[in-house]
This record gives sequence, structure tokens and C-alpha cells, in this order.
Amino acid sequence: MGNLKEPYIKFILYIAVIVLVNIVGLTLFFRADLTRNQIFSLSEASKEAVSTLSEPLSVKVFFSKNLPAPHNNTERYLRDLLEEYATRAGRLFNYSFYNVSSEEGDLRASAGENREMARSYGISPIQIRIMENDELKFQNAFMGLVIIHGDLIEKINAVTATDGLEYQLTTAIEKLNNKVSALLRVQEKIQATLYLSSSLNTIAPLIGLDNLPGLADAVEKTIADINARSRGILDFAHTDISDRQTLNEIGDKYDLMALSWPAMPEKNIQAGHGAAGLVLEYKDQSTSLPLLSAMDLPIIGTTYQMADPDSLKEEITGIMEKMIGINMDIGFLADHGTHTLGPDRMAMMQGQQGGGMQVFNNLLSSRYNIRQITLKDQDIPEGLNCLIIAKPTEPFSAYELFQIDQALMRGTNIAFFGDAFQELMPRGGMGMPQYKPIDTGLEKLLAHYGISMRPAYVLDKNAYKHQPREGGEQIVYFAPMLKEKSINNTPDFMKNIKGLIAMQASPLKLVSGNIDTSRVTATKLLGTSDESWLMQGNINLNPMFLSPPESAEEMNTYDLAYILEGTFTSYFKDKPVPQKEIGDTDTGEPSEQGSEIQNGIQAEKDTTITRTDQDQTTARGVVAQNRLVETSKPAKIFVLGCSQMLQDNMLDPEGRTTNATFILNTIDHLNGRDNIAAMRSKQQTLNPLAPTTPVMRGMIKAFNIAGLPVLVILFGLGVWAARKAKKKKISNMFTV
Repeated sequence: MGNLKEPYIKFILYIAVIVLVNIVGLTLFFRADLTRNQIFSLSEASKEAVSTLSEPLSVKVFFSKNLPAPHNNTERYLRDLLEEYATRAGRLFNYSFYNVSSEEGDLRASAGENREMARSYGISPIQIRIMENDELKFQNAFMGLVIIHGDLIEKINAVTATDGLEYQLTTAIEKLNNKVSALLRVQEKIQATLYLSSSLNTIAPLIGLDNLPGLADAVEKTIADINARSRGILDFAHTDISDRQTLNEIGDKYDLMALSWPAMPEKNIQAGHGAAGLVLEYKDQSTSLPLLSAMDLPIIGTTYQMADPDSLKEEITGIMEKMIGINMDIGFLADHGTHTLGPDRMAMMQGQQGGGMQVFNNLLSSRYNIRQITLKDQDIPEGLNCLIIAKPTEPFSAYELFQIDQALMRGTNIAFFGDAFQELMPRGGMGMPQYKPIDTGLEKLLAHYGISMRPAYVLDKNAYKHQPREGGEQIVYFAPMLKEKSINNTPDFMKNIKGLIAMQASPLKLVSGNIDTSRVTATKLLGTSDESWLMQGNINLNPMFLSPPESAEEMNTYDLAYILEGTFTSYFKDKPVPQKEIGDTDTGEPSEQGSEIQNGIQAEKDTTITRTDQDQTTARGVVAQNRLVETSKPAKIFVLGCSQMLQDNMLDPEGRTTNATFILNTIDHLNGRDNIAAMRSKQQTLNPLAPTTPVMRGMIKAFNIAGLPVLVILFGLGVWAARKAKKKKISNMFTV
């Protein structure tokens, strides 16, 4: 009888042990990360960020309960991640989860208070989709958090996925640390001046802005809230513009929106004028924020809107952070026909596909302070870690090339995103575009350093496949799919990048004779497959007229991206040093190539500038002789023959795709932030299958269907035979 009960007792004990282990696991944190890229473990960048905290840092999480998959897994992952942060940071790091779910019982009151707390931090519920009883439903849920470091706050409004969550948290913590340091360095306050005409109150009801009289108080409260969390950095003043002359002067200086109206005796309103705007000034920087906006709508007519205080708070905070230099400076060449960091409005007005880089700008601005540099009227400032040059199309003068060369000599890394051709649309936008070879003079500079770009486009059989609306499949040969052997995963910032899409890529070639291998290392990063060919001469990118060469001998592999690292020799060594010359007068007219200033700030007026080489030093207006640095400090030059990869249609706003990861990792590497690049890369989960032949695919499928069951049967027969042999052996031992 005892022998019969023993199996049941063991089974009950096993169940009890499993239950107890799970209970212990809920309270005792332990994790074994067996993934190849350690995606569930803290990166070195995260460990460094929390280990250098100088003040207590708190994380408040507002997450609705009982959410369906996958959001419940996101909450579990977030808890584990925060526990790891706390383990590494010690007593200066703590976190709390607040119940914001509406439930019956004693928790209802506290849940309501927690929801109000979340809203006070700017965390609002988001709409998620759920499947319930085979029906698609929508539900509002809180899924955000705030990070509080002293008086400073950073928020993540929506934590909807585990991908990139560690990157978001760590960069937010780093930003708070940097902000504390920057605020402590500030010697003078930022002047925030509200220019608001009280005369606008008389017409406010007529333009649908009944709350306009309270705008001044709302702005003052917003400034006070920011000061409470930023060590009182803003100095606020309110100016009521009452006369027309002052209105014109202030409006022209700061680009403020002005309104004027005629007398309306029937409403007892006199003719008048007014303006509304907020101006932030710090040292030699100034930025204006419009508080009123007008929009012309069909049928309805002109409608007016007033700035939302919550949105205004975020805008002011962003401008403040940029002004005091919280993030590392990074240079961007903003003239010579380069891509614009904003949307390409001219192309959009012409009904063409825009070539702007707004997504790239937003992704980069979260980590760096982008300084737009116009070489036509300013020199490249010293102290830049990196200068980005994105497809220049206009020639550089000798002095401008000298500026770029000497920036490299001073240790400024260069990121060049080039293209062999400039696309010229015919007038009226009808017809096929023409492709003009680009020759700016920068090519000879790069060739001197050891890299050149061929005047051609690379086409590849392994390319993006487009599915037209009418059906079928069309291979876009000029959009190569880069994967496997085409990507060099050896550098740390390239790890785990398994697939990329290029577009209108030009091939690169090393100029071996110009590379001193004892001082400069050239590393190939990207290339095409061995089924690629070149289009050169007459360029026609209409997919209907493209097809691979008939002979495989005409195909080859081509290099698309290189990084050169080491100490370089100046292009101007043993050459006359170019000088900068200034013309006699200022024309007062805006330069056609003036940089576009974002965020609505009026473009600066350019001065007519002439530059010549050394042989014209007798000309009028030559400045002092330039000093030549012949050998560079350790520096890097990154060259990618595909400027299209920076454009909005090639990057995602969240920065999670492999294209965005590659671009951001490269910029981080050039700025010495390889630990951030490594952290971003480990979240990549793209693992494309290796190409196989139809015969091999058939064999693999057959093995999965029939081979595995056969293996199980054979294993079972082996176990049965082993047991039978063991029984026979025991029987023989006791046989007399």
C-alpha cells in the first residue's frame, strides 16, 4: 500500500516545490540572460549612467493593470529592467509603480489620485488595440513614466514595446545628468520676454479666442513651472506693445505675428493693431515662439488658434536645453546645395517627392545639439567632434575646402553622405529627370585622404521588391538590399546590423596610393552582392527599363561605405594657403544659398563674400595670413555613397529600423559614443535567412515534416532496446 502512495506523494511534493519557486521568483530578483546579444541585460552605457548619479533619481511608472498581451509583457520587462538599474545604482536610484486602473473597492480613490498625478507630469492615456472574443476593440490605457532627478523631469509618455526601452531610459538619465551639469555652469539667465498687446483683447471674441485675455497669466505660469524644475534659469518679462512703430520694430526683429483691424463702430471697436509672441534670448542667441497662428480653411475662411500651454512648455524647454548646450555640439553643413534638415517644401509645392531630412534631424537632435554651418559667411568653429556633409551640389572655393581640411586636421571627424549625380527635374515637372554629375571640388579632397566616388549608380539583383497596385512584383534594381556578407559586423558599432536598404547608391573606391597604412586604417562597412552592375553615362532610373546583364561576367560586387581612421596629411601641404577675401559692400539682399533656419525663425541676410587663392593676396579686403596645420590629430572620415539613406522615406521616426540604427550608430562612433551605439544595436532583432536553392529548401521541409518523427521513433526504439537488454542482463544474473 505504501508503495502505491509513494508516486502520488512525490507528485504533490514536486508541485509544491514548483509553486514555491515561482513565489520566490516574484520577490527575489534573478535573471540568467542566455541571448547572444545579452538583450535582457544592462549595457555598459546603462551601468555607467546610473553609477555616476550625484543626486537621488526616481522613476514613477503609471501603467494600467490587466492589459492584454503583448502590453502585459512590456510591464513585466519594465519592472525587471528598473530592478537591474536599481541594483547597479544603489541607494540613489528608486522606482515606483502607481495603480491607475479603475477598480471596485478601496483602490478606486487612490487610482483616481494617481491618474491626476500622471496628468500633472504630462502623462496621458493612449489608445491601444485589443482582441477580445474574436472582436477588435480599443481601450485607453496609461503606459508612461517620468524620471525625476532633483528638480528636473524627463518623461516617456508611451512605453508600448520592449524594443529600445533601455536606450530610451539610459539616454533620458544621461540627459538629466548633463542638464544638471549645464545648469550649474550657467552664469547668466535666459531672458524670456512676452510681447503681448492688450489691444488684442478687444477683438478676441470676434476671432474665436475668448481665452486670449488670460494668455499672459498662462505663459507666466508655464515659465514658473519650468523655473521650478530648472533651477530658475528663466528671467520673465511682459511687454505690452502699444504703438505701431514699436510693433513694426519688434515684429521685424523677432518675426512676431502682427494683427491689424479696421474700426467697427457697430461693435464699439476702434481700429487697432497688436502682436503676440514669446522671445527667448541668451548671449548671442535668440528664438521666437508664436503664440497666435492663423490658418485659411476652404469655405470656413481664416481661423485663429492660441498656443497650448502644455505644448508651449515642451517647446520652451527644448529651446532652453539647446541654448545652454546640454547636448554635445555637432556640425551640419547647411549651404552649397546640401540636403535640408527640415522638409523639402519646394519639392512638395511642385508635387514631387520631398528630399528633406526631418526624421534624421529629430533623431539626431535628441542626442546632439546640431549647429548649422554656412561656409559662405562663417568658418567652421573649433571644438566640433563631427561635421556632417550631406550631398553638396555647388562648388566649394579654395578657402572653403581649406576650412574643411583644417577642421579635420584639428580632430573634427567628417561624415560625408554623397551622391555622384544631381537630379534635375524638367520645367513644369513633366518628363524624365536629368542626372548631372556632381563636381564640387570636395571630391579631390576626399581622394587625397584615400577615398573616391565613381560617377555611376550601383544596381543589384538582390534589391527591394515593389508590389504595384495592379498586382505582380517589380524589382527596384537601384535599391540594393544589403545583408549577410555585404555588411561588416566586426566594428562594435556595426554589430547586429543584419540588413539595410540603399537607394541610388554610388560605388566607392580606395585610392591606395594616397593611404599611408602605417598611420591610416581603411575599413569597408557596406557593399553590394556579387550580382551587381553599374549604370553610368546615360542615367535612367525608370524600373520598367531596367534589367540585369545577360552575362554573369558583367556582374561584380561594389563598395558603398568606408571609414578611415588615423592621422591624415593636409591636402594643402606644400601648396599655397588660400585666403578669405571680403567684398566692398553688403548688397542687403538675401543670399540664394542662405541656410534655412528652422522653427519659423526669420532667415538671416547674407553678406556678399568673395574668396580667392594665394595668388590673389594683393586684392582688396584680404584678411590675415592663415596658419596651416599639416598633420591631423587622430580623426575619422566616414564616406557613404548613398545620401538617400538620410531622407525621410528611408528612416523611421522611432529610430528602430536597421537603417536608422546604422546611421545613428555611425554618428555616435564618430563622436566617441560607442557604448551608446552598442546599446542601440543589441535591440535589433532582424535576422534574415540565408538564401538557399529550391532543392535545399525542399530537403529542409521534408526533414521537418518526416525526418523529425522518424528520429523520435528511432530514439524510442533505442530506449526500448536498452531497457530490454538491461532486463535480460539482470535476469541472467539471478538465473541459476
